[in-house]
Order: sequence, then structure tokens, then C-alpha cells
Amino acid sequence: MQDETVQKYARERADELPGSGLEHPFGPDWEVYKVRDRVFMLMTEVTGEPVVILKADPQDARALREAHDDITPGYHMNKKHWITLHPGGSMQKDLVEDLVTESYLLVVEKLPRARRPVDPAIFGRGDQ
Repeated sequence: MQDETVQKYARERADELPGSGLEHPFGPDWEVYKVRDRVFMLMTEVTGEPVVILKADPQDARALREAHDDITPGYHMNKKHWITLHPGGSMQKDLVEDLVTESYLLVVEKLPRARRPVDPAIFGRGDQ
């Protein structure tokens, strides 16, 4: 994916997720997507390229970094629990969408049940 395509696909997917909202708490250079006041995705170009930063299961994060040159530890985040998607590699749209969804679900499952916009155990399966 080239240039801002990775951000475009991530933004489109985040906008589809129930309860997702865009904020700019760190200024106009950072797009921060939250669900119920908890961050699940950040996007910026302060690194010199348009990147997407997502929450990830530590084991998945390690496997993703090993399998994809364009996935690195989370920029300015906990390197064990966050990953950064870079443009220019072989990442496909489906992978970007899946990683955004997984990041969202990791955050949702930590919310109190009454605050969850979806059930993380079944979201995305079947007819949802």
C-alpha cells in the first residue's frame, strides 16, 4: 500500500464500528479513535509517513511483526501491546480492516459489560 492508503482503509473501518469516535486530544497532527473514551487507534504523519497505530494481543503483535516488514512496534506506545502499520509494503486491505477490528475488540472486552457497544465474543460473526 502506498501513501495514505493504509490510513484510508483504517479510517473507513473505524468509522463503521459501533460507538467509535474520532478526537484530536493531541492536536491536529493526531487522529485518535476511541470507543467509550478508550483509545483503540491512532493515526499521524509526525513520523514522516502516514502511519496507523493499533492495539494488539502481544503474541499476535510479535507474529505480525515477524511476518510483515511494514508492521513495527507501536510508535510512542507500549511496544508489547501496540503495533504500527506503515505504508509501502505488501499489506492488503483485508488485513488492515481485521487489525482495526481486533484493536477495537481488545478495548471493548475490557469495558464493563453495560458500557460495551457490542458483545466482543460474537461481533463480526454471523449476521452482525
